[in-house]
Amino acid sequence: MLGPVILAASRSDRMRRLISAAPVTKQVVDRFIPGETVDDVVPIIKELTDQGLELTMDVVGEDITTPEQATAARDAYLLLTDRLKDLQLGPKVEMSVKLSMFGQALPGGHELALANVRPVVEAAAAIGTTVTLDAEDHTTLDSMFAIHEELRKDFPQTGCVIQAYLFRTEADARRLAASGSRVRLVKGAYKEPAEVAYQNKHEIDKAYVRILRTLMEGDGYPMVGSHDPRLISIAQELARTAGRKLDEYEFQMLYGIRSDEHLRLAAEGHRMRVYTAYGTDWYGYFMRRLAEKPANLRFFVRSMVSKG
Repeated sequence: MLGPVILAASRSDRMRRLISAAPVTKQVVDRFIPGETVDDVVPIIKELTDQGLELTMDVVGEDITTPEQATAARDAYLLLTDRLKDLQLGPKVEMSVKLSMFGQALPGGHELALANVRPVVEAAAAIGTTVTLDAEDHTTLDSMFAIHEELRKDFPQTGCVIQAYLFRTEADARRLAASGSRVRLVKGAYKEPAEVAYQNKHEIDKAYVRILRTLMEGDGYPMVGSHDPRLISIAQELARTAGRKLDEYEFQMLYGIRSDEHLRLAAEGHRMRVYTAYGTDWYGYFMRRLAEKPANLRFFVRSMVSKG
């Protein structure tokens, strides 16, 4: 399977330099990451919301090695919040954050990440929107869930992400569904060992459906993060069986992937949120998009060959 190989490459400085230097890379990256600055993505935000879509915005960047970098990441999100306030789009545009950007992996990282993310959550609430805490590799999750629980004391709308390929996630889903929180379910996009995660796609898909059923039958707000047509159909059926109305759950897909499906679901009355990333530190995010789906890798390779 190519996925684990690509994920390993996402952590390679040599591969980062090689791919970043390729002339065609920017053209392909633009498919998934529509800009490097807030000003770059404001037209995208307007365009997508005018089409009846909603967004979750992610300022990409994960290799944080100093507290100063973590502070800069916080400030980047506060700047984004200021621009969203100007757009007056309220809950149509929320934000997704990776706590690694806020210093989670540094000494004292749990407290540092909480201190840095809280002002972003406060600023989001002040303009009528919210923040979702992205899941990263399994070693970070206990800290992420603890920060999520702490933030929800003052901002109960704060969301979090769970990953179907991890063995622990079914128990996490039962706990979160009972608490009434906002939960995005994804398959998972990090290289995880067999001791903690399913390695087979079929097993991951089965886990995804089991977990999604738990979320749909619970008291929270499920966010279905998938591009898989079969899982989207299953999600719709699970929602109907659970008696959920169209505004009581939502679909989420990545910017640049299955854009026609975004519009189709929105036209049918579903809440459809487009996960839209921007920023200069795009490499890790880009490589995980390639690893998630062979078609993404084929698109990149064809572009490399045709433009090389």
